[in-house]
Amino acid sequence: MIPLPSRRWLAVAAALSLVGVSGLVWGDALAALVLLDLCWIAAFLLDAVLAARALPLAVERDAPPAFSVGRTLPVRYRWRHAGAHPVVVLVREALPPPLGAVTPTRRLVLQPGEPTAEEIAIAPVRRGKGIGGTLYVRLLGPLGLAWRPGKIALPWPATVFPSLLGASTRALPPEAARRREAGLRNVRRRGEGRLFEGLREWVPGDDTRAIDWKATARRGKPIARQYEDERREQVLIVIDAGRLLTAEVDGTPRLEAVLEAALRLAHAAVEHDDNIGVMVFADEVQSFVPPARGRRGLRNVLEALASAEGRLVESDYPGAFRELALRNRRRALTVFFTDVIDRTASSALLTHAGSLRLRHLPLAVTLRDPALERVAQAAPAGVAGAFERAAAEELLHAREEALADMRRRGILVLDVPPAGAADAVVDRYEQLKRRGLL
Repeated sequence: MIPLPSRRWLAVAAALSLVGVSGLVWGDALAALVLLDLCWIAAFLLDAVLAARALPLAVERDAPPAFSVGRTLPVRYRWRHAGAHPVVVLVREALPPPLGAVTPTRRLVLQPGEPTAEEIAIAPVRRGKGIGGTLYVRLLGPLGLAWRPGKIALPWPATVFPSLLGASTRALPPEAARRREAGLRNVRRRGEGRLFEGLREWVPGDDTRAIDWKATARRGKPIARQYEDERREQVLIVIDAGRLLTAEVDGTPRLEAVLEAALRLAHAAVEHDDNIGVMVFADEVQSFVPPARGRRGLRNVLEALASAEGRLVESDYPGAFRELALRNRRRALTVFFTDVIDRTASSALLTHAGSLRLRHLPLAVTLRDPALERVAQAAPAGVAGAFERAAAEELLHAREEALADMRRRGILVLDVPPAGAADAVVDRYEQLKRRGLL
């Protein structure tokens, strides 16, 4: 790459132009100016050559395994160079797309013989996955006259999850809270599908396998373990990423509100010790994560939500529900995020969503359009405003008929604005848990 002059070199080059001005009174000024310019250019080229002595630059990056929207995390670097003297370096990095375009230019002084540590804070700009990481560097020569540009290919994959803010603020279920307050832990008894609740005195007729021999030795009388029936359920999140959820509300795609609600629901399910899974589809199934328990299940759901992509296509409901029936046969609370227009336009959705009722407990979460509701409620300012209000009222009425049809088919419906979707979904899930409908 072509070396670039530094500010010092440019400043001296500008000063040399004064020699040319002196030609008004000195006849040999032009020859002196040419000689000085040649010497200064030679010094520039020499400094660019000397800057190459620090090559090659070696750099290691230590990045978090994943980011989340709204949270800033540090990325650490360790630099080394081959020179015998300190080297000044300017660095810019082309980041993976979800993390932004490029980092601001930063200036480093790399010491010889030892690694130079660096840390920068990165705040993701959007959810998703991407690969990037090319480092564009400029090495300053030892004379401070020339910058030698270079490029270091150090690609790294970055995953940005939906916003995790508020995902851990939900309370634990009452039963789990009481057990924790009492100092008890949930311990699964292998092969019996029950949870350890406490200790009590053993009485004739109890299963001898329930005797806790350590507690018996301590108390001097038979002590048995008491179990409660395990109530771990399946929760399956199904997200329609077709055109119905690609529209924006106040500048934010509706799909982002759905993903935030799905994340909050997944976290609540893990807190309740339920298995959690997810399916994302549009014209084809983008991802399917079978229900799993605990942190592993939550991590798998996060990976699927990070790569969910809204598409301006008609969703393939027959294919999606056929895939769902084949890959998840156990009864589950199936939380289906979508939207409806009217009974005619949403007939395929209504028909196939109703089929879930035979095996699962379906809960359809639909997102209202606040802008459309404002038009339907506003006082018209003129003839055009009256037509707009009438059209908005007609659209809302058709939508209510479609939702009513969904309820008649035995589907639970939660119709909420995007801003309140996360809280509403978690509240409904906990209500269903308390009522034992899962």
